[in-house]
Amino acid sequence: MPLLGTSCQKPSQPFSISWAEREPPSSCHSPQQNQVYKSPSLRFPNHPTCTLYDHSNPSGRSSGLGWAGPRGGPGPQPRAVPLGPRGWRAAATMSCGVLLGLRGPRLLRAAARPPRWSRRRSTGCEPPAGAAVRIGCASGFWGDTSAAVPQLLYGGKLDFLVFDYLSEVTMSLLAAAKAQSPVLGYTPDFVSAAMAPYMKDIHRKGVRVISNAGGVNPLACAAALQEVAKKADVDLKIAVVTGDDLMSEKENLKGAGITDIESGKQFPDSIHSMNAYLGARPISRALDLGADIVVTGRCVDSGIVLGPLIHSFGWNRDEFDLLAAGSLAGHLIECGAQCTGGIFTDWHAVPDWHSIGFPIVECSSEGDFILSKPPDTGGLISFGTVAEQLVYELGDPQRYLLPDVTCDFSKVSITEIPGFDGGAVKVHGAKGSPPSAFYKVNATYLDGFRATAVCPVGGPKAVQKGKRTAEGILQRTRLIFRQLGYEDYSAVNIQVLGSEDTYGPHARRSIDGGPREAVIWLAVRHKQKEAVEIFSREVAPAGTGMAPGLTGIVGGRPRVSPVLKPFFFYYPKSNVQVSLFLNGQHVETFEEDLTFTSDEVASFDPPEISTELKDLPSGPHTYRLEDLAYTRSGDKGNSANIGVIARHPLYYPYLKKTLTAQALENYFQHLLEQEKPEQELVTRYELPGIHGLNFVLKNSLGGGGIASLRSDPQGKALGQMLLDFQIKNVPDLKSLIE
Repeated sequence: MPLLGTSCQKPSQPFSISWAEREPPSSCHSPQQNQVYKSPSLRFPNHPTCTLYDHSNPSGRSSGLGWAGPRGGPGPQPRAVPLGPRGWRAAATMSCGVLLGLRGPRLLRAAARPPRWSRRRSTGCEPPAGAAVRIGCASGFWGDTSAAVPQLLYGGKLDFLVFDYLSEVTMSLLAAAKAQSPVLGYTPDFVSAAMAPYMKDIHRKGVRVISNAGGVNPLACAAALQEVAKKADVDLKIAVVTGDDLMSEKENLKGAGITDIESGKQFPDSIHSMNAYLGARPISRALDLGADIVVTGRCVDSGIVLGPLIHSFGWNRDEFDLLAAGSLAGHLIECGAQCTGGIFTDWHAVPDWHSIGFPIVECSSEGDFILSKPPDTGGLISFGTVAEQLVYELGDPQRYLLPDVTCDFSKVSITEIPGFDGGAVKVHGAKGSPPSAFYKVNATYLDGFRATAVCPVGGPKAVQKGKRTAEGILQRTRLIFRQLGYEDYSAVNIQVLGSEDTYGPHARRSIDGGPREAVIWLAVRHKQKEAVEIFSREVAPAGTGMAPGLTGIVGGRPRVSPVLKPFFFYYPKSNVQVSLFLNGQHVETFEEDLTFTSDEVASFDPPEISTELKDLPSGPHTYRLEDLAYTRSGDKGNSANIGVIARHPLYYPYLKKTLTAQALENYFQHLLEQEKPEQELVTRYELPGIHGLNFVLKNSLGGGGIASLRSDPQGKALGQMLLDFQIKNVPDLKSLIE
């Protein structure tokens, strides 16, 4: 049992340990609540009226701490707080509380800042009203800057530091790496660049770390971290959450009638990887068990923030509004600098990109939170920067499906707070409802091979030269294919960057022969690797036998790589076994409690459309969308989303009236791939809390991720392209706000 101190002072005499048979608290609804537990108690000589005792179940697993009053009588009435399906913690507010020592035999200091609270540093087992926990995010993807860690560690006053590394594309790459070596499959940057240089200071400051850097091999990631900790001569408890990898179920699933969530396609034969999006509860449980670092495989991105909040505040499984608020905090900061001014519509207003601050959320037990960044860092936090991130990679804002809660973000409010260096906002209004009894699963399957050639070309008529060069390479390789008996390409994509090919009919027609610099983007896919290797070899000869001005091949000869397409489906949570490891040893099998879940996995009801727009005044003015709104776009599989947020509430009705689903489908028609006649590919949702709209564009990314041959496979530029959309026949809107 860990050493404990009182809230007043360290005990001046050694405390005594005695064993006593005690009834568990009457409010604890444990399966063993009627049994008598034998548990150790600590008596502090300086505080004779207080005794701390440990509730342990018959197996010896501690389920929590409680207080007894004078001579063993009842102490303050405890509040039952679940630690998971295996136990309940009896937490009480007490006059001479204790510090929960979860790391080992040492006294823990009080919190440095009274408004903040953490289970490790608190003077009570239950957070006081208004207490806050600070969480910083130092990575939004695999490859993010290593400069984030020191600014958050030394300037963030953090309780928790989290890292998000995984995407569908990253999981595919890590699965390929593990296939080459059993010690690979995690993101090595997390170990070598993010943790190794700062391990001693992370330990010294008591900051706890959570990351999904484990990828498809979290145990190997933890083993590498243990080596780093050993070299740094620090003693850390490193926990691992496993169970997301479902490849062992591949054969069982083939004949189960599983279809893709969006396309309806049958379960593929050539499955390459298969991972469930786990939730936050296993992370929370690992922290309850004393972990200093928690490494996971695939989990929902927001779970790395919600997990510490559940652990810190003891939020119950049915406190859905709180779980939704914690999930929103995670959603906003999971992509790092994207909410602190990165990729902001008004990029020109964001200072000091080189030192951009990474986000911190300061969350209260009531679910409200403030989003800020460390002092003396670049970037910007404002209504616009945070609202853009709210709509990033969002589907239906009223049914944002997560393993722990179904979120409604439609009425979330974002309010700027004056007086913060670099800006800060308060976020409020997330609502929650029961989650599904199913996990979402992302599988990938092999569908041939691909390569991309990127070649700059200069001189007069660069665009025409680029297109003819690309066509010439394809003609030559097709001739070789026929001679060798290969089939034609499965797909090809020719773009000349600089000619606005991606804009389709909205491209600006240039004069005087067009730009004198352009870049050929030529991507191909074929079922056979040997055919793609022929293509790769035949790009360079264009530099001597085709158009003048071809300056080279970016990156050298095009690399041949497998095409891994995504396949999404739902899988019962009850069929997934989640395991927790601590310092390499299996300590617990986590059992998902399905009491507060719904059998419904998704809603296909069309979104409600506002009808109060008929009497809007009209006028002679026309505005570019950028004058009236912010935009941000993202991807999920082969679908893209574009969020549009009004710069002023008075603009919102005009955006709703003009930006219909049909208007956007017409605007992006050149990028949408219709599988059925008259198929509606764009759906619009409303977020009145931020005066925003969210559009989901199906079949808009050419397959998405590494399956796409386009130069923008993740739809990053779609929001920027929409900024030129014309809002016509409206009054002088700018005068309304002056």
